[in-house]
Amino acid sequence: MKTNDYVKYMTQTIVKYADQPKDERKRIRTERKQAQASLWYRWFGILPYIFYSEMKRRRKR
Repeated sequence: MKTNDYVKYMTQTIVKYADQPKDERKRIRTERKQAQASLWYRWFGILPYIFYSEMKRRRKR
């Protein structure tokens, strides 16, 4: 990517962000946080996450 293209992209992104109302920025931020994978999955992968969720589910019974 050329420097001019990168500057143009960054400028468009910043202007798009600045034009949004504050409440919409907060809404988008909270949606993004909710869509994130859990901490166990992000740090350790799928197998420990499955093990943890099974243990958690068995304790509830």
